This record gives sequence, structure tokens and C-alpha cells, in this order.
Amino acid sequence: MLLPHTIFSFIPVLWALSAYASEFVIEEEEDIFKIQSCPAFLMFQNAAYLADMTFELPCLCKPKEVTSVVWYYQKKLGKGHTKVLSDFNGMKILDTSQLRFGSPISSRFSILMFSLVVFNAQPEDSGHYMCGSVKGDYFYGYDVDVQSYSNAQITFQEQNKKPQMDVETKTYKIFTLYWDWTVCDRCGVRGEQRRIGLCYFHSHYLYFRYKKTIPDVVSCGSAAVPPRYHHILKKRKAEIMVRSCFTQCPKPPNFVEGQTFIFDLFGYTNDKNKKVPKVPVQVHMHFIAQPLILACPGARAEQAVAWDKGQRQLYRQEYMMGVNNSMRLYIDHGNHLVFRDFQLSDTGTYFCWKQGQMVAGIKLKIGLPPRIHRSFTDPESIFAMQTILSSYFILMIIFIFIKCMKCCNYYFVCF
Repeated sequence: MLLPHTIFSFIPVLWALSAYASEFVIEEEEDIFKIQSCPAFLMFQNAAYLADMTFELPCLCKPKEVTSVVWYYQKKLGKGHTKVLSDFNGMKILDTSQLRFGSPISSRFSILMFSLVVFNAQPEDSGHYMCGSVKGDYFYGYDVDVQSYSNAQITFQEQNKKPQMDVETKTYKIFTLYWDWTVCDRCGVRGEQRRIGLCYFHSHYLYFRYKKTIPDVVSCGSAAVPPRYHHILKKRKAEIMVRSCFTQCPKPPNFVEGQTFIFDLFGYTNDKNKKVPKVPVQVHMHFIAQPLILACPGARAEQAVAWDKGQRQLYRQEYMMGVNNSMRLYIDHGNHLVFRDFQLSDTGTYFCWKQGQMVAGIKLKIGLPPRIHRSFTDPESIFAMQTILSSYFILMIIFIFIKCMKCCNYYFVCF
């Protein structure tokens, strides 16, 4: 499995929309938050993300005399064990083993200054995050909702598919809040743009302890939503919209003209007038019939990422996860290229685009499994010897029993 190892911050967003609009846009705020005075009563700021995204939670307030903060986590407010996400010097992770089983915690959480960075967040990471002091005093809190994309509603504009309709009654409204369209994921050829929509809930009956960027509006998985609405919100899916686009390629310095060599890894012919992209290519050996996941180096889940096999574009309209459940090769919603089982026909060079520029290539080859030299002390060898000896003794007993029966029959015949 090839996965990127990058660290980046996800700056909180500024919502610009009306309360009853059917479409909404999220814009990133570039200004760095300044430390402010803490409120007398701890409130939780609602924040929603899609699974596999990385986000940053800044500690927006603390006393001036505090030089380091400690991050805490609670799944449900006031219930269960409060987990400490950093040591008491605010430098590293201390106790997050129960947040997400089977994942390397050190690669998923990081403390940068006073901020907590969560990498590749999953729905299990939803909950309450609080920055505070060593003594357990809380300064600022977040109500984080990580929404799953496993059953997301996929809409292709070229196919005239309509997104989910808003659900509105006298007491509540369920709608989709859309992010901005990504940039075109390819240049020089037909590309695609993607737009993410998350589920949001509007009601006058939300819990007062949770801060709302929009009055009476929170994400569907927020703890501010009363339990009586949970069964309704479970039916609502996140949405992903895809449309075609085209943009011209600039002339970056990594493009070289007039080369006479054959860039066989890219699949280009030996054409002197052809522009040959110089991108790093990594060779990866993989076993047949084994699953494989390729990730574009440095790419994030919310960015525009595209995949090509040689000169053939793998468009989301055909290869996107959820389009066809029987697909053996598909692009998931985290921008990974997934092979359910690697086959001989999958060998070749795969190129990934990030934000409209080709950035890397991965050449896949068939690898042979290494030879395993076993000794008599290996568990497999001991098991094999035990099986062989047990079978031998069982056959010997059966043989002796049959011989005894023949002897007994001969004895009775003689007498």
C-alpha cells in the first residue's frame, strides 16, 4: 500500500449563506485566529468534515499565563472516560488508543503550537474536543461531526441527475450544505470537478450549549441535535457532485520540449514536438490477487485529484466508488486508486494529477512472493510433523486391528 505522509492544517471555514437557501458554499478563511478571552461558560463550536479529511482545531482562547495546553476528548459530553490527547506539556499524544482501533495513532494526531491536528479523520472520531490546562480546566471546545461517504449520494451533472431534496416541516429542516467546486483535476484534456455536500439540520430546538455559525443550524451528526431527530437524520446521506471541465495547461519549468528520448513510463511516442512531463516515477512490485491502494503523494481528500493509466484517463463518471458495486478497480472518495485484487492486466504506469497538474507516476509490476526457508522449530513445521506422526500412528493402529481380526478368524476356523 502506498500512502502519502504529509502534514497540513485545515483552517476553519466561514459560512456565507442564508438560512433557507437550497445551496450553500463554504469558503476557507485565510486569516490566522488570534487568541481571545475565554467565555465564562464552556461552549462547543460545531464543525463538520467528510471522512478521510484532515482538519485542525485551534485553541482559540486561554489565559495569558498558560504557556501550553492539553487536549481532551469525550465521545458524549459528560459520559464515559475523558481521554487525554496530548501530554501535559502539550507536545505529543498520550492516550488515544480507544479513539480508532487498528490505526497508527502517532500518524493520525499531532499537536502544533496550541492546535490539535487530526489526520484522516473517521466517523468514529466524532465527538467533543476540548483544550484546557493540566488541572482539567477547559478553555475552548469543539463539537466535531465526521460524516461517512460509504453510502454517499453521487450526482453527475451530465446525466441530469438531481441531488437530494430538502426535507422541511414546521419544526425542522434537513438540507445539504455544499462546498465550492474544486479546480479542474486535469489540464489540456477533459477533466472533472467535484463538489462535496454535507448534511445540515435547522431547528429552533437545538441544545443551547453548542455554538452555531448560522443561527439554529448545525451539522446532522452534531450533539446539539435532540435524540428524537436521530432516526430521521440517519437516512440522510452526504452528497458528491461531479461535472466535466476543461482548462489549458500552463508551461511550468518541469516541462521540457524537443526531447528525443522515449518517455515509455508515460506512454508517449518518440515525437520531437511532444511535450514530455518530467514527473517522478516510483516502481512498485505487487503480488497477483492481492488488494492494493495507491495514493497521490501530497494530496488531500478535499483536493482535485485524477488518475490516468498511461494515456487513458480514468474518469470518475466510470470509475468512481459507488457507481458500480462490482468494479474491481475504482477511485474512492478519499482520492485513492483501489484495486480489489491485483491482476496481470493491471500492470503499467499510473499517473496522478493534483489540483490540475500531473505530480507523480507509479509503475506497477508483478512481484514474486519471497521464498520462505523454514526450520524444524517453526510453528508451521511443528504442526506438519505432528499431523504426519498422528496420521502414521492412526494408520498403524488400524493396520494392527485388521491383522488381529484376521488372526482371530483363522483361529476359530482351525478349531
